[in-house]
Amino acid sequence: MFARIVQCLTAACRSVRQPLRRSLLVATTPAAAPALAETLVDLVRSKPELIAENALLRQQVIILRRGVKRPRCTFADRALLVLLASRLRTWRAALLIVQPDTLLRWHRRLFRLFWRRKSRAAAPAHRPPIATETVALIREMAAANRTWGAERIRGELLKLHIRVAKSTVQRYMRDARPPRRSGQTWPNFLANQGQDIWAADFLPITDLLFRQMYAFFVIETASRRVVHVGVTRHPTDAWVAQQLREARPFDQRPKYLIRDNDAKFGPAFTHLADATGLELLRTPYRAPLANAICEPFLGSLRRECLDHVIILNEQHLRRVLHEYIAYFNVARPHQGIEQQRPDTGAVDGAAQGTGPVTVVPVLGGLHHDYRRAA
Repeated sequence: MFARIVQCLTAACRSVRQPLRRSLLVATTPAAAPALAETLVDLVRSKPELIAENALLRQQVIILRRGVKRPRCTFADRALLVLLASRLRTWRAALLIVQPDTLLRWHRRLFRLFWRRKSRAAAPAHRPPIATETVALIREMAAANRTWGAERIRGELLKLHIRVAKSTVQRYMRDARPPRRSGQTWPNFLANQGQDIWAADFLPITDLLFRQMYAFFVIETASRRVVHVGVTRHPTDAWVAQQLREARPFDQRPKYLIRDNDAKFGPAFTHLADATGLELLRTPYRAPLANAICEPFLGSLRRECLDHVIILNEQHLRRVLHEYIAYFNVARPHQGIEQQRPDTGAVDGAAQGTGPVTVVPVLGGLHHDYRRAA
């Protein structure tokens, strides 16, 4: 009984499988009529058009064969596809890897580039070259006079019987003056107001037993002279205020003091500065160049002194710093003030000998002071 049921089911499946197979073959067999119709259409097309379509298809195959997941069309590929599509009437049907709108967008972009190049201003008529001395003079005026504009410099040149256009002055000003910056520079401001400006900063120092100490410096910006130095392990607000009192004797009254935003400058320090008429100028955050006097000095102090000395204790640090500052103020030439020495009063008061050169060791021979014997 069971065997007869299996035979009946097998026969039914065979009878159904044959019609399904024929239907599947019919559905998957490509129609011959469209291919024949396209062939007949190609027979009436011109040979240049067929060559252009073949080149367009070949270029797309070349792009797809580059072996990347998503092929990218270079500028040359886009230009070539646009050129080939312009020679073909049925270019929309021949595009396979990009949309027709994309090709039209590329064409508009190339059109803008073409007209941008074509509509450039014609080359100006031949003008006599500007003398090298005149160019150098324009750049020198622009660099030395930050508040002068192009017309002001042109007027100054006319005083010297040098005639140039305003555009010429503007062209050579850009090389000598940074853009978007006017007014006097920070060095010019310091040179004009340096006698009334002091700068203060802290320098952390580690002794032999890796204990932290702090040195507090006050420097005069005009002469680079170190006015005061203090050493402590605990820089409290009262201690910092006391250092300010010791740095300002009765004959020295600066108007401004440049400092950073260190928390060591507390309320007592600020109150003392306000009471004595000293205006505090805070530097911006993370801007060490704003305190351009103290930062180079601290770097010189480390390179020329502290990197070569092992500090034992607070008294040892105080002695080393006082010896170096005496050398720094009186004997060491400073590049920022044209190789002059900061303490000009001490230099002028010293005897200027005409004898042989003598050598005075500083910091145990780390540096030497060369003088003429009397």
